[in-house]
Amino acid sequence: MKRIFIVVSTLIMMACLNNCIAQVKAKPKAAMPTGSDAITGHTIGKPLYANMIMEMWKDWDDNTFDKHDYMADSVIMFLPDGMVTKGKQENLEGAKKFRGSLTSAKSVIYACVPLLSPDKKEDAVCIWGEEEDVFADGKIEKRDIHEVWWFNKAGKIIAMRQWVAKFGAP
Repeated sequence: MKRIFIVVSTLIMMACLNNCIAQVKAKPKAAMPTGSDAITGHTIGKPLYANMIMEMWKDWDDNTFDKHDYMADSVIMFLPDGMVTKGKQENLEGAKKFRGSLTSAKSVIYACVPLLSPDKKEDAVCIWGEEEDVFADGKIEKRDIHEVWWFNKAGKIIAMRQWVAKFGAP
């Protein structure tokens, strides 16, 4: 009799648990607040591209813009002041002009991450760092920088967007 009671009790418990488990529904995939999938599914991209961007930061510090030929002829740069510069030559001239107004520039890289978007198969590099510029009049400007660089299939830079922030005493 004891054995029958144990078997029946076990079967009833299993039936109850089975019923409870069946009632649990899978949660639907959470919708992104912006309706965009741009922030999901990225994987690590090509480390070579991250290295290229770090070399360009060093070229900025060293004032040697002609050292590397990484930009596509149609490159577009979006700067934090709202200025948009189109074309390789125009971007090089603008960079040389601004860098020429500095006696020195020193960058520190916090992080540099190559990314690959899953849907468009586009390569990009995100870089975060700090820059300290010394102007000809002795003025020192220090700022934190975040940039996103995009690459075409040929491995050339096609776009860059930059954000800056100034912290501490002005």
